[in-house]
Amino acid sequence: MKNITTLADWAINEVQTKYPDDVCLLLEHATLRLGQDANAPAFSHYIPRTNRANGLARTFIVEGIGRDLFPMSWERIEKMADVKDYNTKCLGHAKILWARSEEDRQRFTSLQARLQANLQNPQYMLERAKDWLKTVNEVFQDTLFEEKLYKIRENAGYICDLLAIAVAYVNGQYFVHGQTSQLQVLSQMEKVPANFTTLYKAIVEEESPDTQKHLCHQLIATTKAFLDQQDKPVPEAGQPDFSELANWYQELCYTWRRVYHWCNENDPINAYIWCCMLQNEVEEWGTNFGITDIDILSAYKADDLKKLHTRAETVEANFRQAITENGIRIDEYTTLADFLEANAHKSSSSKADSPKAN
Repeated sequence: MKNITTLADWAINEVQTKYPDDVCLLLEHATLRLGQDANAPAFSHYIPRTNRANGLARTFIVEGIGRDLFPMSWERIEKMADVKDYNTKCLGHAKILWARSEEDRQRFTSLQARLQANLQNPQYMLERAKDWLKTVNEVFQDTLFEEKLYKIRENAGYICDLLAIAVAYVNGQYFVHGQTSQLQVLSQMEKVPANFTTLYKAIVEEESPDTQKHLCHQLIATTKAFLDQQDKPVPEAGQPDFSELANWYQELCYTWRRVYHWCNENDPINAYIWCCMLQNEVEEWGTNFGITDIDILSAYKADDLKKLHTRAETVEANFRQAITENGIRIDEYTTLADFLEANAHKSSSSKADSPKAN
């Protein structure tokens, strides 16, 4: 073993002498090491070319430090390039120690470039952030029914970590040092949800499992609202077309009628369910047309549907006002006779213009 003074030298020698045609790349990734261990050259992972390369994998301890030489496939590296793997840093901050060929080297560096391009694509990174939010929701569902204290605390930690990753993605970043010092890194980012770091810290310091679950819920809700805010469409030049809102209202006003009907019938179930549909529509269209007073369901009380009725009327009035104030007439008629009279000329014109049958 010639000129081998570091673990990196040893790993390169192992590849060159035993697996030169079986390994594509030998890589070093040092950003997860502790400060006192970061400077000594060592190996991290390798990309196998053949199954025989599995023989290179090995774990051992030297000077009290655990070492792991492990394979990582091209497929997984490509997922990192597309920001679809937890360990993105193993691509973005990896150093090539040995390459079987220039082609392998260029393939890896091109994936590093693809990662950087994806990080600079805000819409793409927002979608990746939403994927982590979905994962967190699944973890939280399990946590709600968990009774073992250690498991609740473990899940709470994952929730903090994964939501922090989602926030970093919105900033076009990932955590270079993994879970280490995430709060400090977040403090330097431009876009962070209000109270995010406060809630993160409170979750870690909380001893009561029930309170910890509640704080996790708050952190998830805060992050979801933050991601939803990023997802708002960029307004196009000019004013929105309020004739579209009028057409929507002329259709949806019957849903308001249903809500009013079931409120008057003192039927809380039907009133609630129909109002859920109405609330969903109102939120979407109100947001698109700048109508901010859209909350109906907060007024719901099963034993007092008058409050829901009144609140729904207020929100409906907001939409009607927005339509008329923007110069659009709502196409409505007090009676059927009014409608027929107003549309009789149109019908006559249509008949006059149509070709006669032969």
